[in-house]
Amino acid sequence: MRASTICGSDLRAIYREHLGTGPEGYQGVVAGHEPCGEVVDVGPGVTRLRAGDRVVVYHIAGCGLCADCRAGYDISCSSPSRAAYGWQRDGGHADYLLADERTCIPLPDELDFVDGACIACGFGTAYEALCRLTVSGRDAVLVTGLGPVGLAAGLLAKRLGARLVVGVEGRPERRDLARSLDAVDVALAPDDGAAERIRDLTGGEGVEAAIDCSGAAAARALAVEATRRWGRCAFVGEGGRFEVDASPALIHRQLTLHGSWVTSIGRMAELALLLAAWDLHPAMTVTDRFTLADADAAYVRADTDAAGKVAITMA
Repeated sequence: MRASTICGSDLRAIYREHLGTGPEGYQGVVAGHEPCGEVVDVGPGVTRLRAGDRVVVYHIAGCGLCADCRAGYDISCSSPSRAAYGWQRDGGHADYLLADERTCIPLPDELDFVDGACIACGFGTAYEALCRLTVSGRDAVLVTGLGPVGLAAGLLAKRLGARLVVGVEGRPERRDLARSLDAVDVALAPDDGAAERIRDLTGGEGVEAAIDCSGAAAARALAVEATRRWGRCAFVGEGGRFEVDASPALIHRQLTLHGSWVTSIGRMAELALLLAAWDLHPAMTVTDRFTLADADAAYVRADTDAAGKVAITMA
């Protein structure tokens, strides 16, 4: 292992609550589902990797046989053999990680190990949703929630050509970080009359595409409200509820609403190559770095007031 970043789901379901029930529950293993490192040895049957290769690890090892796995979406594998690194099998917060070859993606030379760790879940999740929304230069894009995934969504939407990226975030330090990274063109607080401001910025129509990265009910409602007729909206923020008067909010406005969960192995590999070509370094969203020996402090920081991503690095 060379780097392993901390995800919001690590905080919510492991650090705070130690959820241990059901097929997706935490099973008391080494945490860390955003691993990046260097191959030191390979086992029998490994044909693509060799010692010295730099790799990002897709954090779910599925059965490899079901329809979802064959499409690369091991995240949706429903087999009892499905196991997530850092949840049901040992993850990246350690000196070494035993990984399946199928889950290892080459890390381009232009990216460092912290860049790679940020790809695994955060940037991959954002990229998947933006692809489903078919974001391009024709679109104004709204991002609700400017945590690490929201920052990734804004940065990637710009690289995909979005003509305007508006972010909405309650924490001022996260709005400031988004502006400093040029992840958004406009950053609004939720209480700024955000929906009306967004319509003002888009000629009274609303955005063509919106992505909620917060999981908060109010932010999801805003994402839908601020999307124009015939627009597209994606939810990637975990947890919480979404209640809507379906006819006026969705049906009569002809909206397309996507639920998007992480990404596929193939799309993650595609993203790694694009990041290198774009000279876009996901590590720019990391505001705090800790050594493995200080992993406890890293979690405390991530669970309090870290504005961006928190990374654990190894020698």
